Amino acid sequence: MPTPSLVDLLRHIAREEPLTATVRAFRGLTREHLGQLLDEAADALGGSTPGPAASEPLEAAAPAAPSPAPEPVTSGSAVTRVRVYSDGAARGNPGPAGAGAVLMDAQGAVIARLGKFLGHQTNNYAEYAGLLLGLQHARALGAREVEVYADSELLIRQLDGRYQVKSPTLKPLFQEARALLKAFSKVKLAHVPRAQNAEADEMSNRAIDERL
Repeated sequence: MPTPSLVDLLRHIAREEPLTATVRAFRGLTREHLGQLLDEAADALGGSTPGPAASEPLEAAAPAAPSPAPEPVTSGSAVTRVRVYSDGAARGNPGPAGAGAVLMDAQGAVIARLGKFLGHQTNNYAEYAGLLLGLQHARALGAREVEVYADSELLIRQLDGRYQVKSPTLKPLFQEARALLKAFSKVKLAHVPRAQNAEADEMSNRAIDERL
């Protein structure tokens, strides 16, 4: 395999890496704007011709100033199967909380990045809110099959029936999630390590930082 050029590396980082730590380090910087800056640096080094990955669907470019909410990225046509990566964050648990979800198509291309500020909530509440955010958007896209990936073992095991939902606060969220899942013809639920859910985690924390 040939050694990638600096331009190739910059373009790959701009499109594929979550860059969560960098976004958090610079207040007001969004993931989309950071991706733009990396692309511009690649253009300056190697010209404006995009690399092979440039044809992949990406989120809409954000303006220089932070937008009040993330812009969902939707493909031009309906998708049959959607992967929903969901997460939630609550600083202090309970504390300022945010829900996040990243939707991908069957090939792994990003369809949408979503975030929602929840006010003062627990981490488990935020985890469910992130899932609902993703499932609602998947339905809006017309998806018939859904794969859910979350790093909350509690959430996944409650949804698949292995754990009971005893919290009166979580029960309505659980019931709404189950109702949404039943609307799909095929459902997959998977618990994944946090490292595999970094982009959804980024959106949940961005929702808190930017009050999306």
